[in-house]
Amino acid sequence: MTDILKPRDEQDVAEAVARALAEEKTLEIVGQGSKRAIGRAAQTDMTLDLSKLSGIEIYEPEELILSARAGTPIAEIEKALAKNEQELAFEPMDCAPLLGGKPGRGTLGGMIAVNLSGPRRIKAGAMRDFALGVRAVSGRGEQFKAGGRVVKNVTGYDLPKFLAGSWGTLAVITQATIKVVPRGEAVETVLVLGLDDTRAVEAMSVAMGSSCEVSGAVHLPVDVARQLSIIPIASAGKSVTALRLEGIPVSIAYRKDKLQKLLAPFGELGKLGPRDSRNFWRAMRDAAPFAGETQNPVWRVSTSPSEAPRVAAAIRASAKAEIFFDWAGGLLWVRMPGKAAEEWAVRSALAGRGHALLMRADPAVRASAQVFEPLEPGMAAISKRLKESFDPKGILNPGRMYAGI
Repeated sequence: MTDILKPRDEQDVAEAVARALAEEKTLEIVGQGSKRAIGRAAQTDMTLDLSKLSGIEIYEPEELILSARAGTPIAEIEKALAKNEQELAFEPMDCAPLLGGKPGRGTLGGMIAVNLSGPRRIKAGAMRDFALGVRAVSGRGEQFKAGGRVVKNVTGYDLPKFLAGSWGTLAVITQATIKVVPRGEAVETVLVLGLDDTRAVEAMSVAMGSSCEVSGAVHLPVDVARQLSIIPIASAGKSVTALRLEGIPVSIAYRKDKLQKLLAPFGELGKLGPRDSRNFWRAMRDAAPFAGETQNPVWRVSTSPSEAPRVAAAIRASAKAEIFFDWAGGLLWVRMPGKAAEEWAVRSALAGRGHALLMRADPAVRASAQVFEPLEPGMAAISKRLKESFDPKGILNPGRMYAGI
């Protein structure tokens, strides 16, 4: 059984890392463990539990910034933002429905470490684009800070963005400052029914290229649509292509009318009102259609929208998988029918035109698969040098992303 260390502040974190260095032991970095089931199943000597490093330290609604300790639950941050009609623009995913965990346990540090963004990414940007500053402890046991409280504060290496997506392999984030945005007063969704994948991507491309300010674009084939608990979607009996509009009601009404005229040539139209829209897009954010049967592997596949129908068709042909499209086709969620990851089907379908992350699978499957996109030799060498710069002894989440890194 591994030792569990629960630091109370940044100094405790530095001392824990120093102890691990002195004892030549490895550390698993966790907040509340909500994403433990993602990534390679690495073995470590000790667990560095950051759950006590919790609490919002600075929140200035008028300046649109928030600073909090790394173990602060995202649910707590979103609750504070909602009181001021603000939100996180990139819609951080709650992995609990997909992984079979307890909802609302994701933390600020984990959110930055994995850099996963929801449907609004195509309009607002990714999580890393909203990270203004961090405090952290490197694998050398050194405390450092980078960035600040304003976007223009960054000079030299933009370390907050650099640490985003590093999965805790470079440094232990102890505190972070992020940019927040005003929440849209209202939301509605325009639906196009009965489109195949290719035609759906064409419709989403038209919508995204218009002046209608679409903030979400997904396509659910009929086999996926019927699995949602949102009645207008599940009962449609057809594939559903959905486009989200947010803002003040008068603006939404104008843009909805314009969008419906643009999409009318594609097929039958429908709509979702405010309540169903909010529930629907939350479900898309969390990949809710694939939340059941947690033994079935799920892949998160990024590619270009123009390639998405071909990639989806190739995966289905090889593995008979269920798939739905987000980011106007730039993101595919793929659920396999059995317990096998069917990695070859995914990698060969992509053929170098994107990357894939195994989001869910049994530990034995994750141990035998390449969970993250395989690195070319040049990139592998760069990644190894970066790891050695921040964590020369390889004590922080070793092997979480790649063997030997």
